[in-house]
Amino acid sequence: MNKFCIFLFLLFTLSGSLTGQPNMLMPVPQKMISGNGEFRFTAGFRIFVNQPTGSRAGAGVSRFIRRLDNKTHLLLAKEWLNKKPEQQNELLTISCNTVAKLLPGEDESYLLKITPEGCELTAPTDVGILYGLETFLQLIESDSKGYFIRSVTIEDAPRFTWRGLLIDVARHFSPVDVIKRNIDGLAMMKMNVLHLHLTEDQGFRIESKVFPKLHQYGSDGDFFTQEEMRNIIQYANVRGIRVVPEFDMPGHATSWFVGHPELASGPGPYTIEKKFGVFDPTIDPTRKETYVFLEKFLTEMCELFPDPWMHIGGDENNGKQWDANPKIQEFMKKNGLKDNHALQNYFNTKVMAILKKNKKKMIGWDEVLQPGLPADAVIQSWRGKEGLEAAVKKGHQVILSNGYYIDLSNPAWKHYTNDPLPANNTLTPEEQKNILGGEATMWAELVTPENIDSRIWPRTAAIAERLWSDREVNNIPSMYNRLARTSIRLEECGLEHITYRSKMIRRLAGNRNIESLITIAGLVEPLKDYKRHAQGVAYSTDLPFTRLPDIAAADAPVPLAFKDLCETWFRKKDPDVIPAIRAQLEEWQPLHGEVQVAASGIPALAPWLIVSERVSKLSKIGLESLHYVESRASVPDAWVKESYATLSEAALPVQECELMIAESVMMLFQNALPK
Repeated sequence: MNKFCIFLFLLFTLSGSLTGQPNMLMPVPQKMISGNGEFRFTAGFRIFVNQPTGSRAGAGVSRFIRRLDNKTHLLLAKEWLNKKPEQQNELLTISCNTVAKLLPGEDESYLLKITPEGCELTAPTDVGILYGLETFLQLIESDSKGYFIRSVTIEDAPRFTWRGLLIDVARHFSPVDVIKRNIDGLAMMKMNVLHLHLTEDQGFRIESKVFPKLHQYGSDGDFFTQEEMRNIIQYANVRGIRVVPEFDMPGHATSWFVGHPELASGPGPYTIEKKFGVFDPTIDPTRKETYVFLEKFLTEMCELFPDPWMHIGGDENNGKQWDANPKIQEFMKKNGLKDNHALQNYFNTKVMAILKKNKKKMIGWDEVLQPGLPADAVIQSWRGKEGLEAAVKKGHQVILSNGYYIDLSNPAWKHYTNDPLPANNTLTPEEQKNILGGEATMWAELVTPENIDSRIWPRTAAIAERLWSDREVNNIPSMYNRLARTSIRLEECGLEHITYRSKMIRRLAGNRNIESLITIAGLVEPLKDYKRHAQGVAYSTDLPFTRLPDIAAADAPVPLAFKDLCETWFRKKDPDVIPAIRAQLEEWQPLHGEVQVAASGIPALAPWLIVSERVSKLSKIGLESLHYVESRASVPDAWVKESYATLSEAALPVQECELMIAESVMMLFQNALPK
């Protein structure tokens, strides 16, 4: 079995048949009824659109036609029809009634009917049409005769009204092109909120014409101009996506103080923070001048961002500057504020009044939930579902992010099984209505514009399905099957979650053959949760994020497929998979020698040799394990001892990564041990 055949075997083991069958859709629709026959595409395929003035449907159809033509080479007419033709057997009829306002609670449903005679897509609003077109594209199959869609009727609508992605552009800045391609990814997955974390200790990333020192002094020159932001907002809007800004306060605010130290609770001076963590600088909530400043700034931002929601952060204020400031302590005593939580609630209430004056609704992280906070503040839960339920019971609407921290490199199944409303919840039906949905959170301590897509996708597609589809849609193998296909589809919109790897490796290796390096990068994953920060590297914004843990991605598909093969043999005792297991191990065993050639004389690649040596040793143990099982030869004690030591070492972190085949080879080893 050659390398290409091995790759295909592993790919299809993981992803199933790469067709457009309805059972491969992601997210899974609410209701599907299969029909008889199929609709066949020809160059005569046309689209009739019946839409109200100002609808997003027409522009969505134009993008749809380009994507369909890129996929099929049918040379389709690029203009859609605004008058229904007499001949309708090669027609997609599209109709919607209203232009969506893009607010929680909006009707996002659609009805898609495919028959041999024609196709029909209807929706109450134009965003429903956009979602229906995404489903239509997923349904397309091909055979030797051309392209077709099997007859089906799909009635679909999202389970949750808030399906978002947070991108932290403050710790590491991501420019307009990165944001736009991720907006396209969100649109493809029927997500509807882009939450931009715009201010942090490490950067102030939005232009302020009222207080220009904020971005001039607090950004190192990396920020969005207001014109760029308007362009992003418009780009998102025509794709049915809201842009919600976050200005983190009163903590995580060092960048505010570089240009405006008078806002801080401590004397300064201040510089942009380069490292990551929780820092002391905090806005002074006791000065009237603070609120004069914030009213002018927030009014400016409320005019820039049309969405009715604005996020004020509110998290991780350690209170040290407040404790050390005698004037603040005196203010607290005078006003009966017993602790820093009460003082922050005082601040939040003042800020909330400013936002209300500008007809905005306030969102904050868990920490803003304090006694006295008005019930119309929305709580975004990052610390746990207990806090989420507590907020709901107090009458707040909530958004779940706990369990959706995609920056922590956890596998997709962990996010997928994290339901905002699990079956065992204790909320009343009325309280359940206050759970708006959820957001994947892409915090940017360890990402750059080059690798950020690989941290967001394809795992966020699993979160998208969790927020769209019914709770009962929870089969993990099925999710992974469809996620593999979805990952390829996401490249259609320009995302670089697959292609980034070769580019980053090529930078290190120059004109060397990088095939072995690509293989190594695909066998490891970055350390999960916050373990990477504990490996002794002093991470900062000055470091280049171009090493092996930056090139590796979470949920590596090849080790996942190999693990599936090994589990099939180990748990199901199915010997038919042994040839595929052996073929894969034989491919990996010579990797160390190949990496030695690729890395020779390149110091930046020296760490890869440590990993490749472990891979080759593990492959050897795996092949020897197969030999002992198949030959039924006695297993030498020395081999057991030596192999176990190697396996134990391979289970440890290596170059801030996990070697993902170690567990699978351990299964092979255990199969070889005397029973």
